[in-house]
Amino acid sequence: MVTADLHVHTTNSDGSMALNEVPAAAKRAGVTAVAVTDHDRLHPGLDGPVTERDGVRLVHGIELRVDAGDQRVDMLGYGVRRTDALATEIDRLQRDRVARGRAIVERVEDRLGVSLPLDVERGLGRPDIARAIVDSGADYDSIEGVFADLIGEDAPCYVARDVPDFERGRELLGDACAVVGLAHPLRYPDPGSALDLAARLDAVEVAYPYGARDHTAARGLDAAAVERTAERHDLLATGGSDAHDRTVGTTGLERAAADRFDAALGDGAN
Repeated sequence: MVTADLHVHTTNSDGSMALNEVPAAAKRAGVTAVAVTDHDRLHPGLDGPVTERDGVRLVHGIELRVDAGDQRVDMLGYGVRRTDALATEIDRLQRDRVARGRAIVERVEDRLGVSLPLDVERGLGRPDIARAIVDSGADYDSIEGVFADLIGEDAPCYVARDVPDFERGRELLGDACAVVGLAHPLRYPDPGSALDLAARLDAVEVAYPYGARDHTAARGLDAAAVERTAERHDLLATGGSDAHDRTVGTTGLERAAADRFDAALGDGAN
């Protein structure tokens, strides 16, 4: 039974659930701990590395995209304590997100001949744009279809972001977080190369809902390969649902693994 969902997004980035809704969602799922890992942003409603709200432990986290040279990957930081360097980089990334969001919206509107019901602001992500396209009356009824046809990588309306390189991201999160891991290693074009990067971190996301929202696992590798990497390099196993809606706990850590994660948070859990 999943007791910890360590990969959840809120309206602070591109999720649809507000922070104050998270404890109730966790209780409905029987989950006792949730990591709030908004994209390139710390949550202003969390004032410590770990807090308790309505009987649910909320771990302050962040999901940071970095450039590994051959591909871009996502890193997850847990038990965040704010540093000036991380705050400065987050501010830069949010400005870039706004500029990139405007560029994508303009491309979509020109291509589809629609006006999207969307305010481009900090925290905006492509799922926000996809939801707006579905709501616009355009000929799309699913977020997956929007990504495939319009705003996914290599799609006609895609615009790349200006992200830090892997070493810079590892430094920023290493200084600010109790645990730093690689997110969903099988989602990348070259999952083997991504798993090599995991060996240089504290953790790797073993449990992940591959197949959900078209997040298909890579051919030739499976979760067992991720588990072997964790064992070979003595990495902490993490896991979560990558929730962008109001449902948490579909995937995550069971009790024994959640206890190991808590121990790794150290002082951040106090």
